[in-house]
Amino acid sequence: MDRNFAWQADAVALADRISTLLGVVRTAEAELGSLLVEIETRGVLELFGYRSVPHLLAQLADIPKSAAEKFLKRARTINSSRALDGTPIPAVAPATGAVAASGSLSNPMIDTIVETLTQIPPEHREEAEQSLLSFAEDSGHKQVAALGARIMAHLDPDGTAPEETEPATPHRELSLRRKKTGIWELTGHLDDETGTRASALLDSLAQRRGSEDHRSPAERYGDAFSDAIDLALNTPDLPTQAGERAHLMVTIPLQNLTSGLGTALLGDTGTLSAAEARIHACDCKLIPAVLDSASAPLDLGRARRLIPTSIRNALYLRDRGCAFPGCHRPPRHCQGHHIRHWADGGPTDLMNLALMCAHHHRLLHRSGWEVRIAADGLPEFLPPVWLDKRRQPRRNNLHQPIPTAA
Repeated sequence: MDRNFAWQADAVALADRISTLLGVVRTAEAELGSLLVEIETRGVLELFGYRSVPHLLAQLADIPKSAAEKFLKRARTINSSRALDGTPIPAVAPATGAVAASGSLSNPMIDTIVETLTQIPPEHREEAEQSLLSFAEDSGHKQVAALGARIMAHLDPDGTAPEETEPATPHRELSLRRKKTGIWELTGHLDDETGTRASALLDSLAQRRGSEDHRSPAERYGDAFSDAIDLALNTPDLPTQAGERAHLMVTIPLQNLTSGLGTALLGDTGTLSAAEARIHACDCKLIPAVLDSASAPLDLGRARRLIPTSIRNALYLRDRGCAFPGCHRPPRHCQGHHIRHWADGGPTDLMNLALMCAHHHRLLHRSGWEVRIAADGLPEFLPPVWLDKRRQPRRNNLHQPIPTAA
């Protein structure tokens, strides 16, 4: 590689070069897999004198035998072969093999498609594979796995019968305290049943958000815990306190809210940035207040929900989950985002709103991504120029009508 290029190139050029190299690597791996299957079909012992193809590949590539076995196993699933007596052995995912040869599929994507197809009855595999490959053009392997699960649920709506188990005797303790630094410390003990449910909840919320997600496991679980709190606070069945649902008070001067500069008061003692307050202010209950010089309230307006229930329901029906491309979060995990912020005069109506999960809501406020409502009334997103120099609009196709294999 030309060192001058690496030093002088901008984000777009670097990303283009990486994409090109990845295509070359994936194409080479696909061809290598095809050759290995052919060697296995013709007889590796007769051709090379090795006991097995993994032994041969481990020698040629200088890799562990376990890695060679995994590579060959993947190659067998997308390349047809023949048994020793000449009987054809069809590939599990032949169309996937053809697409992989072009260099457009990652190994995790191939594994995801193959794993899904092995659980689908043979008579439905061809149509299911085409649906998965079509979806893979604009989605990551985790989103394709989610579609695969929905296809299997469609084919087997009853699923596996649950096992009857006796719950453990509940024993739960929890302590939550705020330190002087503003950090909260959480400690506790949970019984096995509650711990298992909590682990399942946090596992589902702590998944990586794509290859660009470099958070540590502890950071991902911390963010997942925050998301779980948001879900609990948004449930209509939450018990009330002093006649009202639990809520968090954020106090901020109008000037700070409009400019996004300065800080806001969180609760009684905490603080957060005005930029963060703007994110929360996209979808909140607003109580306008007039304070005197000593911060004593002189006048309080009536509380009003910024996004009324009727518009929120329409937003749920239109977007059906986080509208950001590739995000699988359902409506209950999401907030309403004002495309033009209401503090800047943006209206609270469907043509100025998009449903977004907390992570992508923050991403939109802080990155080069932009959102707009297209001519058909649906939200579409413009990626930053380093990701796509043409800035082609993208949509979330996870929440669209599901292609099925039936």
